[in-house]
Amino acid sequence: MAVMTEPRHGRFGDFGGRYVPESLIPACAAVEEAFRSAWSDPLFRAHLDGLLVSYAGRPTPLTPALNLSTQLGITLLLKREDLAHTGSHKINNVLGQALLAGRMGKTRLIAETGAGQHGVAVATAAALLGLRATVYMGSRDIERQQLNVFRMELLGAEVIPVTSGSRTLKDATNEAMRAWVADTDDAHFLLGSVGGPHPYPWMVRELQSVIGDEARQQCDSVPDVVVACVGGGSNAAGTFAGFVDTTARLIGVEAAGGAAITNGAPGVVHGSRSLVLQDAEGQIAEAESIAAGLDYPGVGPEHAYLSSLGRAEYRTVGDAEVVEAIGRLARAEGIICALESAHAVAWVLRAAGTPDLPAGSRVVLTLSGRGDKDMATLRGGVA
Repeated sequence: MAVMTEPRHGRFGDFGGRYVPESLIPACAAVEEAFRSAWSDPLFRAHLDGLLVSYAGRPTPLTPALNLSTQLGITLLLKREDLAHTGSHKINNVLGQALLAGRMGKTRLIAETGAGQHGVAVATAAALLGLRATVYMGSRDIERQQLNVFRMELLGAEVIPVTSGSRTLKDATNEAMRAWVADTDDAHFLLGSVGGPHPYPWMVRELQSVIGDEARQQCDSVPDVVVACVGGGSNAAGTFAGFVDTTARLIGVEAAGGAAITNGAPGVVHGSRSLVLQDAEGQIAEAESIAAGLDYPGVGPEHAYLSSLGRAEYRTVGDAEVVEAIGRLARAEGIICALESAHAVAWVLRAAGTPDLPAGSRVVLTLSGRGDKDMATLRGGVA
């Protein structure tokens, strides 16, 4: 089946769209117009590409996990977004949107964050480009990601705790969007994932597609399987973009307590129609995950679309498997990955040697971030 490279009228099949208050329609339209202009401008692209190389440290390597490969009977290749500046894939999208904000004449970045990696990237880009940054973060996530809060503040960003609802990423996104409504003249809403109203799902995927494009170039042949963790889904969308037109199986791995594709139903959250966790009355249900970045009740609309086509498959893993996967990767390869990334590792550990991932398979797995931020959680300091 054909897979769209750009959503038609802002929609990926039945998903996507622009479900926002009337006051935000002009702001979303302005972002779309500005991004289309920038993305077709060779000077803008060259500026972004230059920053990705000289500042963010791209290309990130594709590292053979030799010891785990031997143990599992597969060939496992790790796409090392944990080695990008700020420690995750988030910098790819943030640098592009921050440059876009400057091109639009904006002076302030408004962002949401869960695990804090997006917030750190936003604070970093703001410092680099002379912009102000305001980052909304759930108070529960602040408690379990204190290192990243300190990093954001050290970089000059204002971190605003969100105490409503579950006090996690969903609620932080709500508050960030409300703040944007109040300041569309001066502020750009720098969304960190492939959700939200059009053009964000498409724009963020385009900015993150550098992951998949690099990985495909770094492979000497098309892998059998491409794996990435999925919350909102930006690292997976960027990774899949490089392989969606190949024969590779695409596997997205969700948190068992936040699996919108596996357990959700069509609904609207944060401006787009996708698959969403819902209660019996159709209200958005709370997600629950040890990984703050996956503690989200929805998923990007392109992932819902890829699932509906059968082009991508989605699996779930639980918290205990995730913690075990971090330890096993660390001891086998000397790499401590983020709790989010460990979901993808956990699925590979479970599936290797089964019909779902037969012996001899060649697997590309995106390590979306490093695990420094999760040490307190892993030591049992914060639940």
